[in-house]
Amino acid sequence: MGEPQLLIAETFGLDPPTFQGEGPSCGAPAMFIRLSRCNLSCSWCDTPYTWDWTRFDPHVEATRRSVAELAGWANSSPVELVVITGGEPLIQQRFLAPLVQSLIAGGKRIEIETNGTRTPDPELLIEGVRFNVSPKLANSGLTESQRIVPAALEAFTDSGRAVFKFVARTTQDLNEIEVLAGRYGLAPIWVMPEGTTPEALVVTTRAIAEAVAQRRWNLTPRLHVLAFGQERAR
Repeated sequence: MGEPQLLIAETFGLDPPTFQGEGPSCGAPAMFIRLSRCNLSCSWCDTPYTWDWTRFDPHVEATRRSVAELAGWANSSPVELVVITGGEPLIQQRFLAPLVQSLIAGGKRIEIETNGTRTPDPELLIEGVRFNVSPKLANSGLTESQRIVPAALEAFTDSGRAVFKFVARTTQDLNEIEVLAGRYGLAPIWVMPEGTTPEALVVTTRAIAEAVAQRRWNLTPRLHVLAFGQERAR
């Protein structure tokens, strides 16, 4: 068997540097390993180049890189936080475990961003790893059976290593989050306004902020959009 490899869309955060733009670590310096491929097709997806082959060429948008190469790239930086994102990283979780182990050995802490439809491998449920689980709502344009997998959500809840982040546009979206949180015991909850431009984010944030505060949930911006617009790999 050859050296473990992952199908990668892009890596960034070394030069130029960047930060985690969402969730509990918002604003922290970070490096990103973005995996290619996704099992969902959300209508508002901001990384369609990881899965939408009607608009993008997979031979251009994805490359195979070894675990050793990726670990060496990330460990060359003093930045502590490495975000493994997608696409949907857990599609390739077979080879994520050796990568995560190499990164932790290099002094990194890991955040894995996932849509919550795949049950995490026990080898990933280790000290130094947190899952930013983002179950999709009806606003994604997907059916509930596509976007909500009860067994996977329960596994994340039971792990004690997950936070739950939802993309919302309206107070109706917040009502939907409340139902899911109650049904599956999802906590803590972070709400992120949907929008791909700073102007749209301001409008959406103002539309939902008061209702988020009333529920005592966390509200997260999308700093990459505010800081860099739609510039890729920032």
